[in-house]
Parts: sequence; structure tokens; C-alpha cells
Amino acid sequence: MAKNTDIPNIPDLVRIENVNLDGMQEKCMEMTHAVYPHDKIYGPYCTIEEYINCPPEIIFEYLADCEHLGEWTYSTRDMKKTEKDDIWVFNDAIGGITECYCKTVANKEAMTVDYHCAWDQGDHLWMIYLIRVVPAQLVLNKPGSVVLWTNCHHPFYDNNPFPEKAPKDRDGWVGDAWDMFYAGHTIEMQNLKKILEFRHNRDNAGLTGKETR
Repeated sequence: MAKNTDIPNIPDLVRIENVNLDGMQEKCMEMTHAVYPHDKIYGPYCTIEEYINCPPEIIFEYLADCEHLGEWTYSTRDMKKTEKDDIWVFNDAIGGITECYCKTVANKEAMTVDYHCAWDQGDHLWMIYLIRVVPAQLVLNKPGSVVLWTNCHHPFYDNNPFPEKAPKDRDGWVGDAWDMFYAGHTIEMQNLKKILEFRHNRDNAGLTGKETR
């Protein structure tokens, strides 16, 4: 790869060549606060993470099956396939009778599972849930997995792009809950952890003859 010669011409880069260690520490201190406004932390992105004592391959296979959303999420129920084989539709109970559409995009080699979703219609799946499963042995030096989950604040969260598709008696919109995404998704991640660890412990107990605690 050819060496980039334009680096010195790009303004405001922070590199050791132009900011010494003391200057870097000062910048980091300026960015570190005891208290942060909610929108600074949960504004444009919402990321949560959790350790799950279950092999990454098992977690990936579980997440890659769209039907399992009906188990570990708080409100998605009654999954069924649409006429398009790769898209499912289900009821999102937080929206009353709201239909939510979902397509799962999974990569086994990278152990990524992305849910492409949308309320009310399945033609433009703009709500993207990005999930990665990481072997805990790599990052924590112990068995199990670290699960990373990120949502990006798509502008449609602020304004419903398909108001004509909404049920007439529904008052709210999915984006109204954006400020609660971190807390809500954390609760759902705990559901995921409890389900997978319970079943993994049960299955291991069956193999070893030991009772599950």
C-alpha cells in the first residue's frame, strides 16, 4: 500500500507528531466528565454489551433464528413468515396492534447478526439492530461470549416516514422511546443472557449427569 502523503495537509488531526503526550492528556481530561447529559451518551448511537457464559457458536445460531426474537425481546410476539421467504412479520406489543417486519442478515464467519426491521411496512427496513458475538476467550481470557449490540439514530426515528401505514388508533411512534432504548435493550440483553445460560447449564448438566443449580 502506498504511503499516504496527504496526512500533514488534513486539518485538526491529533497525532503524536503535532500533539505531545501532555497535550494529549489535556485533551482527554477535557473530554472526561463526572456527569454527562443523556443526549451526549445516548443521542446518535445506542450500544450495550454483556458477557454470556455460553459458547459463541451457540449464541450466534440462536440469534440468527429470527423466531427467537419472540423469546428474549420484551414485546415482539407471534412471529410468522411473509410471502418473502427472508422477511418475518410479528406483533410489537408496545405499539398495540403494530405489525413489525424483520429480515435477519447473519454472517457465521464474522459471527454478526443484524436485524433489519420496520414498523407498519416491510418494503423499507430502516431500523437496523447490529449485533456481534465475540469469543470471550479472546477478550476476557475465559470461556463464553461477549455480545455487542448497537443501534444508530436513524432520522426516521424522529419522523414516521409512512404515517399512512400506521394503525388509526395508535398514538405513539417507535422513535418516541429512543431515550429509553439503552435501558430497554439492556433489559432485553439480560433476558438473552438468562435464557442462553439457563439452557447451556441445563444441557451441560444432562451431559455430565449433574443437576442444574
